[in-house]
Amino acid sequence: MSKSTTGRLCVAAFGAHAGDMEITAGGVIAKYTERGDRVVLVHALKPSGMWACPPDLTAEEYSAQRTEQALEVGKALGVEKVIFLGYKEGIPVDHEEMRLKICDLVRELRPDLVLTHWKGSYHSDHIMTHLNVTEGLVYAQSDSVKRKESPHKVHAVFHPENWEDPQGFVPETYVDISGTFKRYIDAISLYDFTSGKYSGFNYIDYYSSLSRIRGLEAKFDRAEAFMAPDDWAAKRQRFQLLPL
Repeated sequence: MSKSTTGRLCVAAFGAHAGDMEITAGGVIAKYTERGDRVVLVHALKPSGMWACPPDLTAEEYSAQRTEQALEVGKALGVEKVIFLGYKEGIPVDHEEMRLKICDLVRELRPDLVLTHWKGSYHSDHIMTHLNVTEGLVYAQSDSVKRKESPHKVHAVFHPENWEDPQGFVPETYVDISGTFKRYIDAISLYDFTSGKYSGFNYIDYYSSLSRIRGLEAKFDRAEAFMAPDDWAAKRQRFQLLPL
């Protein structure tokens, strides 16, 4: 249900990998859940170990471990549900099938707000997720796409700032996460790859530092930055007279 019937917002965050949305938007996610809003995390791909894997685990063991950690992180952030679409990293995805899965989820969850990757990424999985989520949202609102649930149009889409998705990204919308910063860092620390001990990149240090930089820019203690879609009408504002 959406805010129009319950008074609570619904936020759906679609990431390529378990960790993508929590690491880049976890402070804001925690802020919504602490208000009593509904947040659902959707992870498109199961990890294969091709990007990061402890040396003492097989790819299958690592996949199971990271899935369990994703559930723990979701619980720590207070989300309503963590959903895995079931696609495997490194295996070609049936894009039409994925778009219909996203369409069905959007119609079922009826979110007010969607978070997903920005398209300007160095990571092919992130680009694929961006494109399929974008198309899935179009399917979800279309009367011509006949599915079990009725059409639903999302009110807003935002892309969180991600060090792997920097091409053309402009921090436009700053959200104060000063009050949820500790909860956010504690939550993403439950993923064992975020410390950089075997992934080669210290996500905790990077995003802690970035939140301080964005906070300074926005005159907050800590902040997360987002960008709206750059389609031809996304930033058009409508007024009767020029705003003062």
